[in-house]
Parts: sequence; structure tokens; C-alpha cells
Amino acid sequence: MHDVFTSESVCSGHPDKICDQIGDAIVDEILRQDKYGRVAVETLVTYNRIIIAGEVTAKAGVDYREVASREIRRLGYINEDLNFSFRSPIKIYIHTQSPDIARGVKMKGAGDQGMMFGYACRETKELMPLPIILAHRLAKKLDEVREKKILTYLRPDGKTQATIDYKNGKPLRVISVILAAPHSESVKLEQVKQDLFRLVVTPVLREYGFEIKEKDLVLNGTGVWHKSGPASDTGVTGRKIIVDGYGGYARAGGGCFSGKDPTKVDRSGAYAARFLAKNIVAHGLADKAEVMLAYFIGGKRPVMQEIEAFGTSKVSKRAMNDFCQKLLDTSVEGILTGLDLRRPIYLPTAAYGHFGREEFPWEKIKD
Repeated sequence: MHDVFTSESVCSGHPDKICDQIGDAIVDEILRQDKYGRVAVETLVTYNRIIIAGEVTAKAGVDYREVASREIRRLGYINEDLNFSFRSPIKIYIHTQSPDIARGVKMKGAGDQGMMFGYACRETKELMPLPIILAHRLAKKLDEVREKKILTYLRPDGKTQATIDYKNGKPLRVISVILAAPHSESVKLEQVKQDLFRLVVTPVLREYGFEIKEKDLVLNGTGVWHKSGPASDTGVTGRKIIVDGYGGYARAGGGCFSGKDPTKVDRSGAYAARFLAKNIVAHGLADKAEVMLAYFIGGKRPVMQEIEAFGTSKVSKRAMNDFCQKLLDTSVEGILTGLDLRRPIYLPTAAYGHFGREEFPWEKIKD
């Protein structure tokens, strides 16, 4: 039996990802100064404008404009011809956190209500679904050849997509790869396609044991993409929650991650769920696992904690639950301390996915 599944990712200079990275750069700067600081900021980027709004309560002094400008410059928006750059005007609308929310957080409860899902499977060495891992690796490689000036004609922004053919639930082959890559007018699309097939697509797919022919690569579906970034496509924080998670392969929670400190269970609960799911699979308790959590605002412990193994479990449900109980206390405070989340580690999460990268504490496999 054959099935086909597709996942997408976006490059670090994608407008929505610019917003996510500005938000997480602010989160990191707050936590660097005050590990108990509370942050919930949203960013909007558009034609020659940046707007940052939200709530911050912390013993910290942060120049929000400087943080945003630094990130935009790092992401490659230095050419004002794109009608968006680190010199674009920045408006700040930030106030303190609602006292009603703050009361619950001070009691070591959740900063909001919501449900979160964590997933793991044996399709890749990262214990992630293959489609989203390939999409992320393609996006990162596309950025790399631009940032290292291997292909000097590329411009910031970009999207990727991978379509996988499954047989009996296991990846059989890569059917196609889609890339959207903005470039200068001085180079023809055919040359860009040849370069990206050789320097991006082929090495990434080979790392995972796959290959495609150049005809199975689609580049810039309309045939033209020269003007990239927020002047062409307005960006907003949190619009890429499927990209940030499992590429649609597993369920998604109710809220985004970026721009929020870890008392927001949208973020920390999702990390805890992935940590539990990954360890279930890594320790051989199941071949696939989805961990489900839910909280209410001010609540200290989850109102739901369930595990779905999709018929692949090797142990009883009780044994699996006992394993999780010993692995991590899923109270809000238990997650924050157990995964050591009150520290500035969040900016790197805001591009190429929050899961499947070993540098993050929720990706560690416990002995």
C-alpha cells in the first residue's frame, strides 16, 4: 500500500520567520538579564515597516529597536532596494503583563490555557518524520549557500517542500522537491536550478539515502522571483506553527512558540511533549509515539496527559505512563526546571523547526 505525504519549510529570511526571530531575540535578551522575566511579543513586518507589540514584565532594560535591527541585518536585509532593511522604521508598542495572568504565573501555574502535542517516530536518525526533516535541511542549506556567498546572486527569503512516497508506512522514495529561491535579475532561472540541484538538493537528499533527478526539482513555480521579503509578503509572528512542529504529520497544538517566555505552556508544554515522545521511541517502548498535554491558565499540572502509540507499543500503557512519570514532572514548574528552560536558548529555535535538533534540551535522550 502506497501513501504520499508532503511537508514544507521556510528559510530564515522568510517574512514570518523574521518576526519569529525578532520575538525570540527579545525573549533571549530578557532572560539573559532576568531568568524570571515574562514575555509575550508579536511582530509584524511589511513594506519598509516593523511593528513590535505585546507585554513584557522583567527586571531588564532592552533596546527593542536595536534587537530588531540587528536581527534583520543578520538575516541579510541590508539592501534598501528590496524596500525593507535594518534601516526601516520600527514602532514599539509594549506594556506590562496583565495582572490577572501574572497572578497565575506567580503561583507557578501556566501562563495560558491550551493543548500541546509531541511526536516521534523511527523514520530518521532525529526520530522525526522524513518530509519535515528534509524540508528543514533544504531550507538551511539554501540559506547556507547564500550566507557563505557560494551563490552570490541569491537574496534572503525562500521556501522548500518535500514529497515522500511511503510503502506500508515506511519512506520508499522522494517523489519531488520544491524550492522557492529569490535571486538577482542578472542570472537565468535555468542556471539557478542547476546550481541549487547540485549544491542544495543532492547533498541534503544523499545524507538521508535518497536521490532525485533534476526534472523532479521544481524551482520558482511562476518562473520569476526577484523581489523578496516583507515588501512583497507581509510577515507576522506565529504563522508557521506547522513548519515549527512536525510538518502536518502529527497534530499541532493551539498556539505558536516564538516571542513567548517558557511560562507559556504553548511553548514549554510542546517541548515537554516532544521530550517524552522522543524518549519513548528512543528507549524502544514504541516505534511511534504522540504525547498529548493540556493546561488551564494558573493551573500547575496538566488536565490531560495521554500517549498514543498507533499500535506500535512494545510495553503496556501503564509501563509507558510510569516511564514518563519518572522521566519528567509535567507540572509547569517541573518542565521549567527539568528541561532548564529559564535561559536564553530560544533564538536558534525560530528557524528550521523547534524539533529534531540535538542542541535543544527537549531533544536529549535520557539514560
